[in-house]
Amino acid sequence: MSFWKKETQLDRIINKLVQAMRTDMDFLVFGASSHKYRVNKKLTAKELAEWQARNQVTLPEPYTQFLMNVGNGGAGPYYGIYSIGEATSHTDRLGLATKCVLYPGMTKEEWNHLAAPLIHDEDISDLEYDAARDRVMGGMLCIGTQGCEYDMYLVLEGKHRGKIVYTSAFYPDHPFFFVYEDNFLDWYERWLDEIILEYDIGWFGSKMPGDENALIQVYQNGSNEETRLKALDGMFKFKKISQPTIDFLKNVAERRQSDRTTAIQLICKTSFDAGRVYLLELLHSDQNEDFLQALMTLNWYGKSYDLEEFIQVILQSLDRVHDLETLRRVGYVLECSDAITLQNFKAFLCHTDTNIQKAAIYATRSCDNKSESWEIIEQMLLGGDKEVMKSSILYWGLVPHEKLFPYYKAAWPEYKSNNNFRETFIEYLNALNLPEDYFDRE
Repeated sequence: MSFWKKETQLDRIINKLVQAMRTDMDFLVFGASSHKYRVNKKLTAKELAEWQARNQVTLPEPYTQFLMNVGNGGAGPYYGIYSIGEATSHTDRLGLATKCVLYPGMTKEEWNHLAAPLIHDEDISDLEYDAARDRVMGGMLCIGTQGCEYDMYLVLEGKHRGKIVYTSAFYPDHPFFFVYEDNFLDWYERWLDEIILEYDIGWFGSKMPGDENALIQVYQNGSNEETRLKALDGMFKFKKISQPTIDFLKNVAERRQSDRTTAIQLICKTSFDAGRVYLLELLHSDQNEDFLQALMTLNWYGKSYDLEEFIQVILQSLDRVHDLETLRRVGYVLECSDAITLQNFKAFLCHTDTNIQKAAIYATRSCDNKSESWEIIEQMLLGGDKEVMKSSILYWGLVPHEKLFPYYKAAWPEYKSNNNFRETFIEYLNALNLPEDYFDRE
């Protein structure tokens, strides 16, 4: 990268910071309320030289250009960019000058072997754990956080010097993610571009970059399924898409079975009415996975639309719901339309699987006049499962019907020492004009 090109990109970044702040004046972009699109005072060449000498590290040039010409941290993806001092405090200094052993496309097997002591060895000593962690995290500088256990690192040494890595806790089958850009400035400028274009960037950097046409080209020229899927996944950052892109996605949904579900989700996210016919097809499919995918898509993207035609199909298909995940999704969709009753959820409330029962109790928590369905509730409670009783009290309270009274009286000793549950029982007795010590009487 030439000096002139770097200066031009730095000028663009400085200008785009102003544009981004004007676009997101209410700081709705994740993390923006923390940094408010402001950068810190620039790092001087002397300060940079002293830091590099002290740590025996030469930082990648695009990153140092940012520190010296834009700001020493501040505004940036997620909660912003650390100052060089903050970055140092969040990084093990002994590992700064080592080679980075991570790389893009690391397989799950390679990751599991590398991180095995951190994932599986419960008896590892502190010294052994630190050594294993330094090996995985070596050669990288922590430049910011995404919150919780997620951080952003800059590779300092090795073949992938200058790239950004998103890290998390150490989990099997979850290698750390390398962003698509080759250097800090390209990654940073993309962040600004996507704010200015008003993309959905809750997980900025994790999706393939490019506008609609660029991603369509990648998909059409993709030599393998993984590349094509990443191109489609990159489109989820768009809040709206053009009609030609909708037509392209319809073609994918109709012609490529492996990408059908993703294409339908994209259509529904960006133009829900255009995806209605596909969702109905999925709901009517004899494949349980299609049914589940339709429920998930309705839950994600359909809440602000008229779902009556889908609700009727789902209600007619409740007898095909046999697993916990599908039941949960059914509950999420139906509760938005007030279509759940204890009657139509009877099979789940009285199921032999406690987890199914608990999910059904949660789904029916907003149902009115539960006492009218006391027979279903009694059948549910007959098994005497303590977890079922606990869930029903937690999400329903105590249902006022004389036939259910003995079940609550039998449960009282289990809950009278818990203040939160005790209050629920007392309120129930008060509503029935019974003394608060009634359940303690013989």
